[in-house]
Amino acid sequence: MSTGREQDLARVFAALGDATRLALVGHLLAAGALSATALAEGRDISRQAVAKHLQVLEAADLLLRQRHGREVLYTLDPRRVDEARAFLDAISAGWDRAIGRLRKLVEAP
Repeated sequence: MSTGREQDLARVFAALGDATRLALVGHLLAAGALSATALAEGRDISRQAVAKHLQVLEAADLLLRQRHGREVLYTLDPRRVDEARAFLDAISAGWDRAIGRLRKLVEAP
C-alpha cells in the first residue's frame, strides 16, 4: 500500500511526464515568476492550453501562485521540487551501492 508521500510524488512525476509541462517548468526555473500569458509567448501553444497545463502542475503542488491585481504569477514550489529531487537522489544512491557490490563480485579472484 502506498503512503501519502508516495502518492504525492506520483502526482509530481505524472505532472512532469508531459513534455509541454516539463518545458513550462524549465521556463519557470530560468525566469522565475511568470504569468500564463508570458509562458505562452513565443510558444506554439495557446494561453488557454498553458493555463490547463498550469492547473495540472498546481494539482501536483509544484506551483505557487501570486495575484498582482488582475495578473496571476506562477513560480515553482521549492519544497515539492526538493522532495522529488531527494527521492531521485535516494534511487541514484541505491544504484551506486548495487554497482559497487557488482564491481566487488566481478573483481574478486
